[in-house]
Amino acid sequence: MAAGMAAAAAAAKEGEEDEAELSLLECRVCFERYGPGGQRRPRNLPCGHVLCRGCLGALGGPEGRRLECPFCRRACGPAETSDCLPLLQLLEVLGPAGGSLPAALGRGGGAAGPAPAGLGLRLSLGGWGSLVNPTGVAACRRSGRLVVAHDGKKRIHVFGPSGSCLQRFGERGDAGNDIKYPLDVTVTSDGHVVVTDGGDRSVKAFDFEGRGVLAIQEGFCLPWGLDATPESEVILTDSEAGALYRLAADFQKGKLKKCQMIRSQLVSPRGVAVSQTSGAIVVIEHLKAQGPSNGSTRVKIFSAEMDLVGQMDSFGLNLIFPSKIYTMAVAFDKEGRVVVTDVCSQAVICLGKPEEFPIFNPLISHGLSYPVGLAYMANNSLAVLDSGDHSVKIYSST
Repeated sequence: MAAGMAAAAAAAKEGEEDEAELSLLECRVCFERYGPGGQRRPRNLPCGHVLCRGCLGALGGPEGRRLECPFCRRACGPAETSDCLPLLQLLEVLGPAGGSLPAALGRGGGAAGPAPAGLGLRLSLGGWGSLVNPTGVAACRRSGRLVVAHDGKKRIHVFGPSGSCLQRFGERGDAGNDIKYPLDVTVTSDGHVVVTDGGDRSVKAFDFEGRGVLAIQEGFCLPWGLDATPESEVILTDSEAGALYRLAADFQKGKLKKCQMIRSQLVSPRGVAVSQTSGAIVVIEHLKAQGPSNGSTRVKIFSAEMDLVGQMDSFGLNLIFPSKIYTMAVAFDKEGRVVVTDVCSQAVICLGKPEEFPIFNPLISHGLSYPVGLAYMANNSLAVLDSGDHSVKIYSST
C-alpha cells in the first residue's frame, strides 16, 4: 500500500509540474498556447502581466484605444506594450515539439549545477511618491531591515521586516547627514548604513537613526557600487577611475583605518558584491557608456585573494541564452551563487557558483520593469529594486 501511495504521490506531483508548465506557456485570457509569431506572440503590459497579441488587440479594439489589464486594471496604450522576451526564449528552447520546461532551462553552455528554486513575489514596497528613481538597496541580515537609496527629498528609506517605513534621512543640504546624489548603499554587520554619493564623490556612513558618523573623500573620481564584508569592511568600485577599493573603518568612532586599492584597470566598474561565505568578489563592468541600447556589460569574478576566477560579457552570455543581456546589479545567494539583473529581458538570472560559472537559470522572468538592485535578506528572500516603477519587490522560494 505504501508503495502504491508513493507512486500516486509521484504521479500527482508530475501532473502538477506539467500543469504549471502548461499554464506558463498559455495566455491566461484565451488559454491558447503562446507562439513565436502571429496572434499568439506573447506581449508584456507595463504592469508586468502577459497576454497574447490577439487578446491584446481585442482589448484595445480596432481603433487601438487605451486598454485595461484584465488582471490588475492598470491602463496603458498599445505602444506601451512589448514582446515578452523570456517566454519567446523559452519557446525557442523548447522547440516546436514542446520539450520539458525544467530540462530545457538547464541546457546551454557552461557547467550544469543545482539550480535555485524559482521565486514568487511576496511583498512590494515603495512606489512613485514614496521612492523616486531608486538606485540602491541593501539588507541588514541581523535586524531584517531593508535600506533603499533614492532621489527623493530624504535620500535613504529604512523599511522594517513587515514593510513599514521606520526611518528616512539624508536630506540634501541638511548639515551632518547631507546626501547629494546617492548611487548605491550597503549595510555593515555592525549596523551602519554606507552610501556612495556621486554629488561630491564621497562615501558616507550613518547609523540607523540617520546620524552621519563618517564621510570619506580619498581622491575618488566617481565612487559607485559597494558591498560590505562579514568583517564590516566595504568593497567599493570607482567607476571613473576603473578601480576597486577596500575600506576599513571604525564606524562607532567615525575613524577611517584603511583605504586600499585592490584592483585597477577595470572598465567602468559599477555593481559589486561580496560572498559572505568565501569572500569572493564579483564586479559588473560597463564596456560602453551609451546604455543598454548600444552598450554591453561584463561580469568578473575574483577570489578572496583577488585572483581572476572567471568572466563573461554580454556576447558570451548571448551564446548561452539567445537574448541581449545588460546586467545592472549583482549579488551572491547563501550558497555562493552569482545572481544578476538583466534590464533588457526584465529578469533576474542565476549564473551559478564561481567554479561552475556561467550556467543560466532564470529566477524571475516577469513582473519587473527596470531592475537595478539586488539584496538577499536574512531569511534568504531576495529584494529586487525596480527603478521602472520606483519600488522594492521581495521574492521568496515558491
